[in-house]
Amino acid sequence: MTVTTERTFLIVGAGLAGTTAAEALRTGGFDGRIVLLGDEKTHPYDRPPLSKDYLQDKSERDKIFLHPDAWYSEQGIELLLETRVTAIDRDAHEVSTAGGERIGYDKLLLATGSSPRRLSLPGADLAGVLYLRRLEDCEAMKAAFEAADRVAIVGAGWIGLETAAAARAAGCAVTVVDVAELPLVKVLGTQLGEIYAALHRRHGVELRLGAKIAEITGKDGAATGLRLADGRLVEADAVVVAVGITPNTQLAEAAGLAIDNGVLVDEHLVTSDPDVFAAGDVANAHYPWLGTHLRLEHWSAALNQGPVAAANMLGQSAAYDEVPYFFSDQYDMGMEYSGYVAPGHDDEVVFRGEVETGEYVAFWLGDGRVLAGMNVNIWDVTGSIAALVRSGAVVDRARLLDPAVDLDDLYAGTTEGPQS
Repeated sequence: MTVTTERTFLIVGAGLAGTTAAEALRTGGFDGRIVLLGDEKTHPYDRPPLSKDYLQDKSERDKIFLHPDAWYSEQGIELLLETRVTAIDRDAHEVSTAGGERIGYDKLLLATGSSPRRLSLPGADLAGVLYLRRLEDCEAMKAAFEAADRVAIVGAGWIGLETAAAARAAGCAVTVVDVAELPLVKVLGTQLGEIYAALHRRHGVELRLGAKIAEITGKDGAATGLRLADGRLVEADAVVVAVGITPNTQLAEAAGLAIDNGVLVDEHLVTSDPDVFAAGDVANAHYPWLGTHLRLEHWSAALNQGPVAAANMLGQSAAYDEVPYFFSDQYDMGMEYSGYVAPGHDDEVVFRGEVETGEYVAFWLGDGRVLAGMNVNIWDVTGSIAALVRSGAVVDRARLLDPAVDLDDLYAGTTEGPQS
């Protein structure tokens, strides 16, 4: 009988969080077995281009992949595609796959991501109703935009607005429908919501806001548009549904791990089981400097949480405590957002720069401190904004709004942390 002492680190989910974790394990000196399991057909890829450059044919397909195909074997990473994990046996330290395989682990990372919320309305299953999450979804959406004259989009959040911009770039007439009175109002508040509404209207998008949908209409099994609750019709050749995502917690929940708006983890990304970690969209992580848990559905969280999880799988004591960050590109408006403001909180917003010319920084203030900052068509300032947010410094409003004042000077020397 041969006894092996080689350790196996298993990663469920071959997206950005899982792949960066696998890479960090190798660069961190782990010489054991790394198994990366993904349920998609394609090698791991980056998701932001699916609603941005790749959707608009501004970048080539090959550029979305995180590594060349050969990289995984070169690094000694066993990449198992089209492999769906069906159960975790924490006592046996094994996972089961849909193909009947059982794979043992010493440490397990759950990077299972999230899935689009589905509409439960009449007509929701018609052909031509599109959701965007995976590469195959993006390919279907590109084809639909090329063939369509009219596109209806349900949801005026980030994905809804980015796909609206892509549909307009493809020459489609676009109508966006949302129950909210403004786009992105829960995330950015009223003032920025009005700016995004004006942006899309300038580019020919019709916004039906404060509107509820009664059904997706259809003919011969294909979607033909939307019927609103007030009886009005929105005619369309394709319907995009972008009403948010939900974390893929089913595996973790069935295994008895702590769940609360995602898989609950501490700042080291450790779950309620010390041998199981979670990262990316599925992880509800504790942020020490905020004093709270957050589950962030952002590219930056997946990018940065993977390596932190890997470090802790290796027995180090690394904490994930990044300032939240995300970005969006719509038409000629590029933005980056650093910080955190709870959804629905319409905090005071002030502006540095010229809103009219489209080059400015918006700051969300609370008790004289900068909670978040969003730079629009102004670049190379995100590090300074993040440091200002993290500092918790009470700022002088006049200096904050003066473009001549270096942002770094607003927090230099402070040791005071942010208020939780």
